[in-house]
Amino acid sequence: MSEHLRPQHPDEGDAAESVDVGGALAEVHRAEWGRIVAGLARRFGDLDLAEEVAADAFAVAVERWAVDGVPPNPGAWITTTAHRKAIDRLRREARRDAKHREALILADDSPADPVGAVADDRLRLLFVCCHPLLGLETRVALTLRVVAGLSVDQIARLFLVPPTTVAQRITRGKAKIGAARVPFRVPEEGDLPGRAAAVVAVLSLMYTQGYAATGDAPDRLRLDLLTEALRLAREVHALLPDDGDVTGLLALLLASIARAPARISDGGVLLTLAEQDRGAWDRDLIAEAETLLGERMRQARATGIRLGRFELLAAIHLVHAHAPDAGSTDWSRIVALYEMLAQVDPSPMVGVNHAIAVAEADSPEAGLAVLERHDDGLAGHYAFHAVRAHLLASSGAPIEARDAYERAISLAPTPAMAELLTARRDGVDATTPG
Repeated sequence: MSEHLRPQHPDEGDAAESVDVGGALAEVHRAEWGRIVAGLARRFGDLDLAEEVAADAFAVAVERWAVDGVPPNPGAWITTTAHRKAIDRLRREARRDAKHREALILADDSPADPVGAVADDRLRLLFVCCHPLLGLETRVALTLRVVAGLSVDQIARLFLVPPTTVAQRITRGKAKIGAARVPFRVPEEGDLPGRAAAVVAVLSLMYTQGYAATGDAPDRLRLDLLTEALRLAREVHALLPDDGDVTGLLALLLASIARAPARISDGGVLLTLAEQDRGAWDRDLIAEAETLLGERMRQARATGIRLGRFELLAAIHLVHAHAPDAGSTDWSRIVALYEMLAQVDPSPMVGVNHAIAVAEADSPEAGLAVLERHDDGLAGHYAFHAVRAHLLASSGAPIEARDAYERAISLAPTPAMAELLTARRDGVDATTPG
């Protein structure tokens, strides 16, 4: 939620009430922003207008709710207020009778025209933002901002680029959509596959942000983003059931989100995979992922096609899901899957995870040898240094391990991750002679 949307500190007598208002606004923003903007964009056909009046409505709520209290349906209140502000703005901007009549038509509450293959506002807006006239990076940044409601800083961390770069991409993307008069409707069914790659990328990053420790919520997870990414992935899969990346992403989300309840301890501390209570994992979601991936693997064997990135990632997650405990994990199978993954996605992060798997299957020294190949590509990323620190500690090099942990802590993207890494560093300190 943007800082300017947070309630200002009122008089001391209203402090307790303002905290409640702030919490309600934050919750509505997290849960409803995408739906509100998507509905406004469809109704008025203007993405900039939709975002601006939605933000204005939240700003009005800061003042009104502090006096009147939080309404019974906060999302509907924001939507109605934003809708009225859009109408008022169009009327103020009207310079000709035709423009004024257009504003009055937009205010009409009669049923809207059919919306095509996708009836869900957020999913339709997702496809609009993934229009092929935009570059892939712009599509992803724009959708994460507009549909998921992520801040520019959050998106920048996901892209590993400066916030100014993300802001420019979003601005250019909205300008191109407006200049090309892209209709806020779903493309024809034959055009849907052409948007799939960007849609999959967006949903994947929504999941990444939701599963990361944000420090913004007591449970340290953005469960709203996780559940929304999963919901949209199901909808996209229903539209494109034969797309391997879509199926693989859905299986990956199912297998990953199944573990979310066990990711945080009762004390609010992040838990590693080995530390999690596997009895808390959602076995129904895991079974659904297994069914999806099993069908794709049978198709791959029958047709000779190669599994894609998301299918392989889902397969790796399911290897973990099959193990009754961390010690029973089939690490040799995971190493083989990462080697396959490196052929279709030779990214540094894949290399880092490959190194972890090799260390578990062979030795920490063998894992370090794999990791060092990616020094140049990820020298500025906390994960590289965190994994290197763990492997150094495991191989009996505590001084080097502490130095690597310090570097990882300095690069940690969130307070919760820094807290986890600090605990790991302190664990090395505790086992090292002074």
